[in-house]
Amino acid sequence: MSYYGVLGLAKEPFSTSPDPEFFFRSSSHLQALTRLEIAIRLRRGLSLILGDVGTGKTTLARTLLANFPQEDRFTFHMVLDPSFESEFQFLLYLCRLFGLQASFKSTLDCREAIEHHLFHSGVVEAGTTVLMIDEGQKLSLDMLENLRVLLNYETNEFKLLQVVIFAQMELLGRIRRIKNFVDRVALKYIINPLSEEETAQMIRFRLRSAGLAGDAALFTPEAVRAVHRFTQGYPRQISLLCHNALESLVIHDRPVVDEPMVEELIRDESRWVYEPAA
Repeated sequence: MSYYGVLGLAKEPFSTSPDPEFFFRSSSHLQALTRLEIAIRLRRGLSLILGDVGTGKTTLARTLLANFPQEDRFTFHMVLDPSFESEFQFLLYLCRLFGLQASFKSTLDCREAIEHHLFHSGVVEAGTTVLMIDEGQKLSLDMLENLRVLLNYETNEFKLLQVVIFAQMELLGRIRRIKNFVDRVALKYIINPLSEEETAQMIRFRLRSAGLAGDAALFTPEAVRAVHRFTQGYPRQISLLCHNALESLVIHDRPVVDEPMVEELIRDESRWVYEPAA
């Protein structure tokens, strides 16, 4: 029997997979999600979501997709790893992503085909093409410049391509080096870690979403405070630590996660932290 079944849960509550069902809408995440949906529906062009590792950018992206269920006018395309060796490789990948099957010999061929496709889908068919890029900090200066060019494709009223980049903070310095790029960003938003109160809310939300009875509690308030102190409110770290805590509950046949248990798990985790030789 799975460990979560022993605890009265129907499924894994603290998976680090980007499941929209377990997306905790903190004030920061909810604002980012709402503003992204507005920017896309108004076809404003480029949106940039920044955040440190583990702040929930990928889950935010999957939740955004889920907010457009079966809407024929919106077509989403996802780039999971934008590590391209050349601008031609990047543009050729976009052509294939958009379903363009012609033989392309140059970057100019690719750009012309993409422009024609975007005009047809956006103006003739009145649709909206959305390009979502995860791990955006991997975008090179050449890739960013090509995105800037693609964002020039527009009508008098709207951009033909909607681009959403999810990236770590390091991307900010890179885009500042490209003339006229930052001022093309219609939405700029930085996702912050969770407060202690939001950490408690996230833990409760995930447990309830996994099937825990409404009046049950698996973490003491002191344990939650310890979780927040160690994780500093980063959702991925919260999930990892809480998963280990629930495993410990099962292993030691304990009814609730308390502060000493969390502190012991933190000590175990700290042994894996790299320490340079003296």
